[in-house]
Amino acid sequence: MKLSILVAAIAVAVAGGPVYAACSYPSSPEKLPDGTVATKEEMLAGKQVVQQYDKDMNAYLACLKLEYDTQLSADATTLTPEQKAELDKRHNQKHNAAVDELEAVAARFNEQIKAFNKAHQK
Repeated sequence: MKLSILVAAIAVAVAGGPVYAACSYPSSPEKLPDGTVATKEEMLAGKQVVQQYDKDMNAYLACLKLEYDTQLSADATTLTPEQKAELDKRHNQKHNAAVDELEAVAARFNEQIKAFNKAHQK
């Protein structure tokens, strides 16, 4: 039984490998402005960088979903329940990791916005 699950997992990994290869994972912004010392222009530039990263990450998530749906429909009759479960698991892990990183970048930038607003109170 364990051998058949292992074989199924390997089959999904081999079959699923190229499917996700077309989706390019975007790089998170290397540096965000320091809100305590940044100018308004630097903060606006940082906002644009974060917005572009959000667009890129959402395009990546849409690509993952499209490839997942395509593989499910193409292999619907040949996937075993174990293979489908492994495919679901891999898709969910990639999706959740991307969303977690996107939320972390947004949270870091929001902290810098708060620091900027505090530093520039009148």
